[in-house]
Amino acid sequence: MDSGIGTNYERVLAAIEAVGLAPEGIEVIALTHVHLDHAGGAGFLVDECDADVYVHEVGARHVIDPGRLWAGTEQAVGDQIKFYVEPEPVPEEQVIELADGDRIDLGDHALEVHHAPGHAPHQVVFEDPESGAVFVADAAGIYDIGRDELFPTSPPPNFDPEQCQADVETIRALDPDVLCYPHFGAAETGGLPNRYEDVLAEWVDSVATTRAELGDDDAVIEHFVAEADAEREAWGAEKADAEVAMNVRGVLTALDRE
Repeated sequence: MDSGIGTNYERVLAAIEAVGLAPEGIEVIALTHVHLDHAGGAGFLVDECDADVYVHEVGARHVIDPGRLWAGTEQAVGDQIKFYVEPEPVPEEQVIELADGDRIDLGDHALEVHHAPGHAPHQVVFEDPESGAVFVADAAGIYDIGRDELFPTSPPPNFDPEQCQADVETIRALDPDVLCYPHFGAAETGGLPNRYEDVLAEWVDSVATTRAELGDDDAVIEHFVAEADAEREAWGAEKADAEVAMNVRGVLTALDRE
């Protein structure tokens, strides 16, 4: 499930071997979306595994030819690109395009595919009915389990606040027992979808209000970066500041489309 950023794909291979599996026996790499922190390692893993890469149809071309995706990532993350590695292409014959309602056959059970395009048009969440789990991608925010902190994620250029709220409802309607978050791990569902609805609405409203007050987008970004104490606890100062700045830009871009 997702491939990681690419800089650490050897650790993924080592983890596969640590649970008694051979990398060449892996048949499915399922990508929730093609942002490089989720999909950047796919090409590297395919070189080592006999796997097909399952990805939403909107993102498939970026996995096959990642040049444009790499350029867009450089623009979005700025100097944080130093933590990334340019992705390897996945052979077209090993890319399986997904659409809403598709199923990925895993043998003894299957993953159900649900399109969740608010964060990015190529994002899906994967439901595993057998285990009562949903792999939520970035559709339910970023949840720092250890600190019980739930952060919004709103990257440019495609962040759509209304669709993000609809995506939360998609997850809630599946009634999962467990939400499998990227970055920090799995958590019992509880009230997390409801919390994220509130977090997201408050985040967008706060950026809009601050923009109206300050009248300058650079000042808006600086304002929220200065207040990013909780994010610094989760990510460390350098990454947190860059992450918050990017998320503010995503909201500002969405507001410009209104």
